[in-house]
Amino acid sequence: MSQNLLTRAMDNFVAIDVETANCHPSSICAIGVVKVLDGVIADRFYSLVCPTPNWYNRRFSEEIHGIFPEDTDDCEGFGRVWDRIEPFIGCLPLVAHNKAFDERCIRAAFRAYQMDYPDYTFYCTLQQARRTIPRGVIGSYSLPSVCDFFGIPFSNHHNAAADAEACANIAKVIF
Repeated sequence: MSQNLLTRAMDNFVAIDVETANCHPSSICAIGVVKVLDGVIADRFYSLVCPTPNWYNRRFSEEIHGIFPEDTDDCEGFGRVWDRIEPFIGCLPLVAHNKAFDERCIRAAFRAYQMDYPDYTFYCTLQQARRTIPRGVIGSYSLPSVCDFFGIPFSNHHNAAADAEACANIAKVIF
């Protein structure tokens, strides 16, 4: 695909980020999505999710995302949350920072809920950053580092809503 076609395609997309409760990819406990239309953030969605399986690795809660069982015990499961996300996405491509993680988790949750995965077009700002920013110019290709490199304000790392918005802002610059 030519760079020009890719750029036009990336004026409209949905950035997505998930957090997991434990080492099982299906254990999504939070999901954030940000819709970009004509290069502008048009809408946002965030939800806590009751994870499957429903147990928390203490390290994930305490050191990574700060989400605990009491935060999600009364929340809807992935299937119901995705019912609200699916029309939000429509036929737009998805973008994630480290698509390998987010796509693996979403696919695993689809399997856990016996849902048919729609085979979304999925782009990765992490991969694109590695192609675009020369080694040695940036300390790492983490979401905070890439935001810092491009001068994109960013805080609250590992909050799915904040990470999805940061990813959307990176995608607007990098694709």
